[in-house]
Amino acid sequence: MMRVLWCADAQAAATAAAEIVARQVRLRPRSVLALPTGRSALPMYAHLSRLVRQGGLSLAEVTAFQLDEYVGLGPEDQSSFAAYVRRHLVAATDVDPARVHVPRGDAPDPEAEACGYERAIAAVGGIDLAVLGLGANGHIAFNEPGSPAHSRTRVVALTWATRAANAAWFGAAARVPERAITLGLATIASARAVVLIAAGANKAAPLARLLAGERGPDLPAAVLLDHPDALVAADRSLRPAAQGPEPALGNAG
Repeated sequence: MMRVLWCADAQAAATAAAEIVARQVRLRPRSVLALPTGRSALPMYAHLSRLVRQGGLSLAEVTAFQLDEYVGLGPEDQSSFAAYVRRHLVAATDVDPARVHVPRGDAPDPEAEACGYERAIAAVGGIDLAVLGLGANGHIAFNEPGSPAHSRTRVVALTWATRAANAAWFGAAARVPERAITLGLATIASARAVVLIAAGANKAAPLARLLAGERGPDLPAAVLLDHPDALVAADRSLRPAAQGPEPALGNAG
């Protein structure tokens, strides 16, 4: 059963996710992680960085796979997720850069790059812990509404809504790439544990649908409903009023 951890605010939700990552790594230093990008994840990386600086955590043996990358952007493009990862993870912690993987958005054959990325995850035994953000349209990673539950890492077309939500990183929605490489829903669902960060007022509607148990391809995050170890770390302000004191899917806090 999917659990819900209600947190004081957006920062607390991301910090809770960071603490779950830290616990996983302390228990298994060679953990394989799938990690997000975007605004909601920034406090998570900041907290992990503080833990490393203070000597309470080492990421030196971790293997990390980023969830996605824009097609057409090379790792040196400052709007790429590869650049985001360098800024907020590689430069800020003791993680081994050789163990941090991001799809090559500028690969000459993006489909082949996606297949190779999926094989690389399988080669290390799969993902121990996947940390996700929730999209305003219910997407996880870049699995947009309509994504099949059996999908693996692949090239996807981004909706205009998703491109508009990421416009701040590019200056305008029209400049956001139209396609991305993303871990598929089945790839994510195969992770041994999953944490979903839900923060930001525009996430209230998809979170309410998820907590109501809504299923189907129009809500990609619904694949987590059947996951044996899935936790939603959510900003308390997003809690649906109709849910009452005990969330229907369990309350971890």
